[in-house]
Amino acid sequence: MKVIDIIFALISGRIIGFLLGDFLREWGIDIGVYWTLVIWFLLPLVSLLCLYIAFIVGRRLPFIFQGAKFVLVGAVATVFDLKIFEFLLWIPFTFLSLGTISVKSLSFIISTFLKYWGNKYWAFQKHEKEDLYKEIIQFFLITFIGLIIDVAFFYYFTKITGPQFGLPSAVWVKLSVILAGITAALWNFLGYKFFVFKK
Repeated sequence: MKVIDIIFALISGRIIGFLLGDFLREWGIDIGVYWTLVIWFLLPLVSLLCLYIAFIVGRRLPFIFQGAKFVLVGAVATVFDLKIFEFLLWIPFTFLSLGTISVKSLSFIISTFLKYWGNKYWAFQKHEKEDLYKEIIQFFLITFIGLIIDVAFFYYFTKITGPQFGLPSAVWVKLSVILAGITAALWNFLGYKFFVFKK
């Protein structure tokens, strides 16, 4: 493993820990300072350990290490997607008349820029610059289909099924963002690996 792998794994774990703490607060669970520190320090180490295991397994099956890095990039992008979504809902967009579906689409597009950089240069390590425009078009085509999948599942979870398991509506919306992101991520990984960033 390279130093950049270690650094990004630790940062990713910390960002995921931030989201977990946010969820616990939304659910009204007061974990106190001790458990907050455990989450802040434990999740980066768990992230690093999982990436190291994927690195070891990836010696025989290279797509495993790529997949683990893709998951970390996706997890970080999903957190950014969620926080951008919440921020855009918080901003008074009344003059634009944007609903939650439009705001979700916008947050997905913004977080896609982070995914492009992370996947191109870190997960799939494609540093060549030839056919850059073709690659960008392919990336955004795959991502656009991922956007349709993401928004469709978000719509399904929030508008058709609605809150489940007795969860508050605000928590269900956050979970819907994450579940929609995971569904789109599977499509994106296959598209990026075999279509956009193939070597």
